[in-house]
Amino acid sequence: MNKDHHAEFSSATGDARSPFVLVVDDEQRIADTLAMILSSKGYTSQAAYSGVTALAICGNCIPDLLLTDVVMPGMNGIELAMAVRRDFPACKVLLFSGQAATAEMLEEASSRGYDFELLAKPVHPLELLDKVSELIGRPAAHAAS
Repeated sequence: MNKDHHAEFSSATGDARSPFVLVVDDEQRIADTLAMILSSKGYTSQAAYSGVTALAICGNCIPDLLLTDVVMPGMNGIELAMAVRRDFPACKVLLFSGQAATAEMLEEASSRGYDFELLAKPVHPLELLDKVSELIGRPAAHAAS
């Protein structure tokens, strides 16, 4: 894994580059739309459509924020979030879901020492931008628009 590659993309190293947000959802349209919204507001963003793909991306470029759906086939978003938090502790995590079963999954993660924030689907773009800005800072989200 080339963890040093992160410095080329992230503000976490103190350079002037925009924060990198990795957006993960098995519904490609949702992942692409959220990544596009974030990019339009000055974040570097990339969409992934599975947890496995997201982990591979993290191995090449550590995100400042992982924004992931919870209910996905194969590796779910909470499993992904726990793996990212374990392997890349500086990466912030924000989950989103429209499924009622998510509460039980969050409780299980909490019992294992992982606490994550959750946004309910559908996520309003301004709410998303506010939360991303709160978690990782710059850009100033929608304030300039």
